[in-house]
Amino acid sequence: MDELFGTDGLDYLDYLLNKYNESENTTDPTYVVEKPVFFCPAKAVNEFGAKFIPFFYYSIFLLGYFGNGLVLFTLYMYEKLQTVTNIFLLNLVISNLLFASALPFLAIYHSSEWIFGGFMCKVVSSAFSIGYYSSILFLTLMTFDRYLAVVHAIAAAKSRKRLYAVISSIVVWFISVVASMKEIILHGVWKSPFDGLMCKETGYSEEILETWRLVTYYQQFLVFFLLPLFMVMYCYASITVRILATRLKEKCRTIKLIFVIIFTFFACWTPFNVVNLLRAIQLSYGDKSDGPCPVQDSLDFAYYVTRNLAYLYCGISPVLYSFVGKKFQSHFKRLIGKHVPCVKRRLSLSSHTTRTTSQATTPNSAYE
Repeated sequence: MDELFGTDGLDYLDYLLNKYNESENTTDPTYVVEKPVFFCPAKAVNEFGAKFIPFFYYSIFLLGYFGNGLVLFTLYMYEKLQTVTNIFLLNLVISNLLFASALPFLAIYHSSEWIFGGFMCKVVSSAFSIGYYSSILFLTLMTFDRYLAVVHAIAAAKSRKRLYAVISSIVVWFISVVASMKEIILHGVWKSPFDGLMCKETGYSEEILETWRLVTYYQQFLVFFLLPLFMVMYCYASITVRILATRLKEKCRTIKLIFVIIFTFFACWTPFNVVNLLRAIQLSYGDKSDGPCPVQDSLDFAYYVTRNLAYLYCGISPVLYSFVGKKFQSHFKRLIGKHVPCVKRRLSLSSHTTRTTSQATTPNSAYE
């Protein structure tokens, strides 16, 4: 070695070795911790997601398209988009169809990896998020509109015009787009050494991404759950009091329908948002690696299950909000009666009996 490099050569070789060692030692001392770090592989959770989530997504997609398509077809055949209720209902159907359109892509993604490219990653994520948020807001808006129509019928008759419905719908879509900025800006495709191609937040530091996730969690809980829940409960409580004060013969049936709507909303949305809040608290005050794996796995399992329950509500909500009314029930019977002769005869007899026995309805009722 002396002959090859000489004394100066050996000094230069030591210099290169020192530089190499310095370059290899890239550990940031601020990340060095003097405590055990738990690593949870989440194998069982990932296997559960890969097996069952695609099935749930395909099911919700089919149910959503069938239910919303039925409402849309009924609106097209028998209704006109002149009333406030029908404008809101149309927008609700569009938001649910937008939401459901993303589910087949996400089902394939959960079963393997993201295979649709970067552009579709942003499109699918944004469509899913915008449809999801707008669906919640339109449900809340329809509830508030029913409250105005029943509790403040005289005052609402002047303000509940087509322009009011159009402007309200534009505001809802605008809020939904703003709330989905994380998906529009941050989502992209990157390759994970463990899971392949991923369609997730990327392009920024982990600190920025974590802040965006926290904003999304708290936004979901406060703006898209707690506020709508309070509004729905207040509006339907006021409607119930108003109906009890009337002489409506079918008040018991109407109150039962109100109870079904509130219970379904609460049962579908509460578990998911409670889990979302727990995830936000965990992210705010501790890292996933700070606790035992069974606790983390339980939270992940709960997130998957409750999320699908909440997504299911987006599929059934238009049917629940439209076909509980007598008018849409009548339209649906006419639609079925056109294609099934025996049903048509039964429907004609029952409608004749109904007309001759009772004509009692409540003016301005949203449940006719």
